[in-house]
Amino acid sequence: MLPGEDRTARRVLTVCLAAGVTTLLDQSVLTIAVPALRQSLSAGATDVQWLVSGYSLAFGLALVPGGSLGDARGRKGFFLAGLTLFVLCGLVAATGTRPETVVVARLLQGAGAGLVNSQVIGTIQDVFQGLDRARALGLYAVTAGVASAIGPALGGGLVALAGPDAGWRLCLLLSAPCGALTLWLAVRRLPPPRRVAAARGLDGWGLLCVAALTLSLMLPFISTPDGVGEAALWGGAVLVSAGALVAGQRRRARRGRVPLLPAALARSWPYAAGTVVAMAQFGASLAAVLTLTLFLQSGLGLSALATAAVTVPSAAAMGLASAVAWRVVRRIGARTVALGLAVGAVALLAGSVAAVTLPRGVLPYALASVQVAVGAAAGLAVAPNQARVLQHAPAESAGVAGAVLQMAQRVAAAVCLSAISGVYLRMSPTRPETAYATTSALCATLLLLALPLTRTPRPPEEHEEPRPTARPTRTADPHPTHPT
Repeated sequence: MLPGEDRTARRVLTVCLAAGVTTLLDQSVLTIAVPALRQSLSAGATDVQWLVSGYSLAFGLALVPGGSLGDARGRKGFFLAGLTLFVLCGLVAATGTRPETVVVARLLQGAGAGLVNSQVIGTIQDVFQGLDRARALGLYAVTAGVASAIGPALGGGLVALAGPDAGWRLCLLLSAPCGALTLWLAVRRLPPPRRVAAARGLDGWGLLCVAALTLSLMLPFISTPDGVGEAALWGGAVLVSAGALVAGQRRRARRGRVPLLPAALARSWPYAAGTVVAMAQFGASLAAVLTLTLFLQSGLGLSALATAAVTVPSAAAMGLASAVAWRVVRRIGARTVALGLAVGAVALLAGSVAAVTLPRGVLPYALASVQVAVGAAAGLAVAPNQARVLQHAPAESAGVAGAVLQMAQRVAAAVCLSAISGVYLRMSPTRPETAYATTSALCATLLLLALPLTRTPRPPEEHEEPRPTARPTRTADPHPTHPT
């Protein structure tokens, strides 16, 4: 059951869920078609890395300006504009004949998806309150996660049905009917545009610094540094862009202007810690799926359909785990997220060990078993963590709060996809099993590094805030019931 008793609110949520499915399925469905696309267009390793990471980069960078514009000028118009750009660029990408054309179209498509999703989070926070808001956000996170999980299986079926040359194009064409249906629903069901916050200047300098920092982290993996001098240059670029970002945020706050990350969010420990956890989980998950797909097809020689069969258990397990995640939250609280990260890390390490110890004949079956645990882990971690991060965001910053969270996830995805796929593509020509084991272990390490943030206590000042004398409402309930 959808949250809330208001039929209009439920119809709005249906549009938001459709947008999440459309934009996230589009990325994951292409994952399994990358080898076919690479062969069809004679794309090099650098093209592949831009294809898989560029979408996430543009997606992430469009979120914060999209959220700010939606807060200040109303969300519906930006939702429709972003979705239209997404559909049109999907058509260009699907009919491209050169890798560069597809890369540019995917960058623009990612920007459209970012503009759409910044309005989705803000709309949910506008329409729903209290427990219904937590349920709606959880349902959005689960729907998006399941869409990402079933994408590889759907892509494998399309490539098997139409063949490699037409199959990857069909994968990209999926955005057209899905996007058109979502556009029709949005025109009919989204509420009229209304402002929820005063107009405020966009922090262009902060956004530019985030883009520079992300590219500084990505590009060394896309184009391997030639010697110590070039590596030091990239390292310096990371430090300079990070320093410029911090300095710019402080200067903007001192001048009384709203920075990229509003002060209320920057001071919130649950928001900051949960965002880092989301970054690690999202980046590691996407990178793990990509390298698994490349390994099964390029390393073990499996067909796209057989590769899809290996990934199906992950989608099924994620759906089932998501269905019980909120019951687990009721019992063990925030430790549910920690449990999900730990299970995911152990599963990825198990896949790493299997790759270098098991015979090739049984390895696909072993990796399919590992995917059950990987999917279950994601189901336990994704929605509870997102609800924990966003449930206390102030209404006037709803779009920005959700946008910053998603931007952080997408920036992490862009860096992880370029870095981890770069490691795999450089090692795989001679040692595919070792390449997969290494990248799987790297993804597990990201999850383990994020694990302490799920249980670190809040700063003392948050515990010392005065408690209201009235009976608390259910808005602050840290353990919402199951979103469905």
